[in-house]
Amino acid sequence: MADLFDNPMGLMGFEFVEFASPTPNVLEPLFEKLGFSKVATHRSKDVVLYRQGDINFIINNEKKSVAHYFAAEHGPAACGLAFRVRDAHKAYSRALELGAQPVDIPTGPMELRLPAIKGIGGAPLYLIDRFEDGTSIYDIDFDWVEGVERHPVGYGFKLVDHLTHNVYRGRMAHWAAFYERIFNFRELRYFDIKGEYTGLTSKAMTAPDGKIRIPLNEESSKGSGQIEEFLMKFNGEGIQHVALITDDLFASVDKLRAAGVPLMSAPPATYYEMLATRLPAHGEKVSELQTRGILLDGTTDGGQPRLLLQIFSECQLGPVFFEFIQRKGDDGFGEGNFKALFESMERDQLRRGVLTAE
Repeated sequence: MADLFDNPMGLMGFEFVEFASPTPNVLEPLFEKLGFSKVATHRSKDVVLYRQGDINFIINNEKKSVAHYFAAEHGPAACGLAFRVRDAHKAYSRALELGAQPVDIPTGPMELRLPAIKGIGGAPLYLIDRFEDGTSIYDIDFDWVEGVERHPVGYGFKLVDHLTHNVYRGRMAHWAAFYERIFNFRELRYFDIKGEYTGLTSKAMTAPDGKIRIPLNEESSKGSGQIEEFLMKFNGEGIQHVALITDDLFASVDKLRAAGVPLMSAPPATYYEMLATRLPAHGEKVSELQTRGILLDGTTDGGQPRLLLQIFSECQLGPVFFEFIQRKGDDGFGEGNFKALFESMERDQLRRGVLTAE
């Protein structure tokens, strides 16, 4: 999508997601299993860059850092995120004028100072204007690993499509207002999903550049469901999952499975039997979808299919998981699959004893 509406912060997509873990050697093998390669190491800090396509995952193992304290509180997790902006100084100044809280990220000698504001769960939200190959923050602060491609193809994942935040009940409006006020986000979708026992509401927020999407989830008033379980396990609000996009989900999923990445159980056969009714003339090979457990959503109104293919990993970092998607003209979040997926997760909670059938 091109510019959708006024973009006062000069947003230009995601730059990186920062991760940390209180236990060593948790993140590195996971990212390698997901098809990422270690491409660079920080020149003065215990920080490494893993990359696949144009997706940057930073692992911050620096002691007594913001990331270190975040991981000590929440466990292994995404402890920060970064937006690309046209001018970081202007964007940072504007954010502070609009009430954003600054986060001080200590720097060493001859090291870039990355402006950051307080984001979800207190995690820093960085504003980065150096991202072109050759002049990026990595070219300045990192050393490239010899013999490794700087943009490895990996399993074919190219970009971060969206980052989903789970928030406390009653806080969804607060975080929606934060993204609206500071970054001029807009609400793209609103869901009110009710399962048999619990429910959630979700606001899918999108940035004016059309490249940054952040759905916000909160538990409904019905009880202790999936969002509440996440908040308890994570010890607060935070990034629930990271969605990665590919041009060939079949091939990417085959590689994930071959690497041993545990993916969410496939829906029942009836799900695939109903696709012809729900999405007539969708044109996808149902047997190929079913074999891999890939979900299909979108619309075929007017005889022009606009589709979204998606599949989820099991939880990989505490309650945090990954989503893998392919877009064929659909810019949604699989809302047609939400209820079926939500109910399958409820069944898993019942099986594990988190929920009790009444």
